[in-house]
Amino acid sequence: MAASPCSQPSRLAPRSQMMKRSPPAVPSPPRPVQMERHLVRPPPTCPEPSCLPLDGGASHIVTRDVWLRVFTSLSHRELCVCMRVCRTWSRWCCDKRLWTQIDLSHQRSITPPMLSGIIRRQPVSLNLGYTNISKKQLMWLINRLQGLLELNVCGCAWPVVSALCQAVCPCLRLLDLSRVEDLKDSHLRELLAPPPDTRTAHGETRAGRFQNVTELRLAGLDLTDASSRLLVRYVPHLVRLDLSQCGNITDQTVLTLTSPISPLRESLTHINLAGCVKVTEQCVSLLRRCSSLQTVDLRSCSLLSSETGQLLSFPSHNSSSSSSATVASSSSCPPEDRTLMKNS
Repeated sequence: MAASPCSQPSRLAPRSQMMKRSPPAVPSPPRPVQMERHLVRPPPTCPEPSCLPLDGGASHIVTRDVWLRVFTSLSHRELCVCMRVCRTWSRWCCDKRLWTQIDLSHQRSITPPMLSGIIRRQPVSLNLGYTNISKKQLMWLINRLQGLLELNVCGCAWPVVSALCQAVCPCLRLLDLSRVEDLKDSHLRELLAPPPDTRTAHGETRAGRFQNVTELRLAGLDLTDASSRLLVRYVPHLVRLDLSQCGNITDQTVLTLTSPISPLRESLTHINLAGCVKVTEQCVSLLRRCSSLQTVDLRSCSLLSSETGQLLSFPSHNSSSSSSATVASSSSCPPEDRTLMKNS
């Protein structure tokens, strides 16, 4: 005999149990790159010990200072091999005097151990051009290199380079932003201008974030003449300026840089305008205003004559009263420089 419907267990769960069911699982976003959490300290000026200990308890006859002189003739790759010999050599090979320049350009990946190694060595010059470093990694790194003088981030994307907008680099002297992807005038303003909360009591903005930079490379960027006003206002100590291959730069940029109120009129010594196809002959007469200007690169400027569109040398005002620009003499230059002076 079949059981009555009332005696069979109900297949439908009570409504209260259905309400308590958890929602379907949502896939979590990818976890960000985890930085090393331990404290990274740079090595002391003179890493211990002063002598190389031997197995018998004695010390090697060659002292630390002599070993460091030997290490200075080795490449960075060879120094990394020496660090595996013993603990003492590992300490000595991390001496920051052996790592004043670190070049990681075109590296396929920048790992946290590599960043920690950079912090330990405290380089003066760092090249991160054309790497896949992330914004978080760059921000973590720059804020721990207070003695950095030269930084190269050419070829990186602007979302990565924008980490510099939150960094403090008081010692930086050279900044290479050449061919940074998607960098526009508005981005350059965000990068060079001081933070919005750094205003004086009278409402005047303080100096720019990179006010002490003396060499700025902006080659191959999609910049306009508006960027020249940013340079005059926020980078007043520029000595070398590279605007090569900036196709939207015109004579207005040169006029702004050499105006009577521009501090760059007295500080600039080298300007690279090669490949700026909108620059005309008028820029040469404007460049004569710069009292310290030594060389101007005007090659591959299609609107200039063959005589003007070369590497121009401006005589010193102290040695010559004439202020006219002349083409650099090929007899006083090495052969490789003579090739450079030819029209591209």
